[in-house]
Amino acid sequence: MGHPLTNRERNQWLWTYDNQVKSSFDKIVEVLKRISALQHEPDFEQKAQALALDSFGFSLPEEVLAKAWVTQLDMRSLFAWCVFETYKRTSEDFFTSNPLGGEEDTAFDSFVQDCGFHLLDVTPCADGRLAHAISYALRLPFSSVRRRPYAGAMFDVERTVTRWIKTEHRRHREGVPNQAHEDTRYLKVVIYHFSSLDPHHQGCAAHGSNDALAASSGLNRLHDFRQAVENSFCCGASVTLLLLGLDTDTDAIRIHVPTADGATNGNRWLDAREVYSQTVTMAPDAAREAIGERVRQEAGGAIEEGMVRFISRLLENNISQIDFVRQFHKGAYGDAGHAERFIGVGIGFKEIHLRNLTYFAHMETVEEGAADLDVGIKIFKGLNISRGLPVPVVIRHDFHSSVPGSRERAVRSCERIAAAVHGRYQDLSRQGLLHTLLTVRDGDHHKPPEVLGSSLLRTPMEEAH
Repeated sequence: MGHPLTNRERNQWLWTYDNQVKSSFDKIVEVLKRISALQHEPDFEQKAQALALDSFGFSLPEEVLAKAWVTQLDMRSLFAWCVFETYKRTSEDFFTSNPLGGEEDTAFDSFVQDCGFHLLDVTPCADGRLAHAISYALRLPFSSVRRRPYAGAMFDVERTVTRWIKTEHRRHREGVPNQAHEDTRYLKVVIYHFSSLDPHHQGCAAHGSNDALAASSGLNRLHDFRQAVENSFCCGASVTLLLLGLDTDTDAIRIHVPTADGATNGNRWLDAREVYSQTVTMAPDAAREAIGERVRQEAGGAIEEGMVRFISRLLENNISQIDFVRQFHKGAYGDAGHAERFIGVGIGFKEIHLRNLTYFAHMETVEEGAADLDVGIKIFKGLNISRGLPVPVVIRHDFHSSVPGSRERAVRSCERIAAAVHGRYQDLSRQGLLHTLLTVRDGDHHKPPEVLGSSLLRTPMEEAH
């Protein structure tokens, strides 16, 4: 039956989208195996293209197919090509069809402000098992959340302070998202993760699968952010902190409920599974009231009502996700470990909201994000390289067309990161075991990214030189 607060219609919608996207990536290997078996037949190129168009909806690079009669068919290049083309189609569909429900949710934005917060800034771990944390696990509208993934959820304090400054400056100058005199705060959230089924092996790699360390490290980073604001601007009261944990097996969350003075205990939390069990037999209104009361109890009674409403909303939303996993994954995901399809490097990826689709390495330069990228490459050595398949890396840099020269700088950043990636992993690159796709996107408009080129084929600009 499920829980009375579960949104069953939304669950079905999200499952359909998740299944469509992932199946489009997962069929690549099987189709390429069929194409490989054809390479010595007459009219191979025509047969291969016909099979690709029928299976994928896009064609394969002619120059790769044309060389098959001379040398062995370059399956590594074809695999990377198919991953990149599938990614492009997925991205285009996200921005043109709005599969997660639209660009804006003004009702949610108003709710957040009514709770006492003018901006919601969330840092999940870069692990692909948390890529769906916003739109699935927490059921929050992606357009209303500032999301910046980092390995181990260890976000950059200085950059977060800079974003806080920009947010407060805009409130003072433009009254966006609300007026500066309104008593609201900047809500910074960290989401660490753990595994309930295999805690010693499938937890956060950045913290050695140590759940307590993952939680304490996330909490310390949150405290560093608030301390940095207080030291520089004497207004730490304008910052609120919230620590969450996500079970990557069941998608159930644990919330470290803060008290009214902002104190958070890393060793205490409210488990969504317990809340689910305690309210599953209640009518919807009674269940919501009981959830709010559990939040107050966890805080020892000393907590602002706005925070109670916000945490209660997260718990209610997560109840739907718990039932989602129970209905479509028999209670726990079959891919308990990593199963990402590609690595996303750079800044952006607003369109990625599916579990285990992408490993994120958020960075402006490879030097600053080397540790995150190394983790991603290590993951894909097990996923792809061990099977002779290359690591597909999509490089992204968002820009703002309202700022002169922004696109040109984004293009240069992509090219610089691509060169650094191939330089850092020279052996893989030389063997055709690492390929990159370069993309930029105008953050001022809701539209797909622009593809600049890839390491697979020379671009027209490169040909001219």
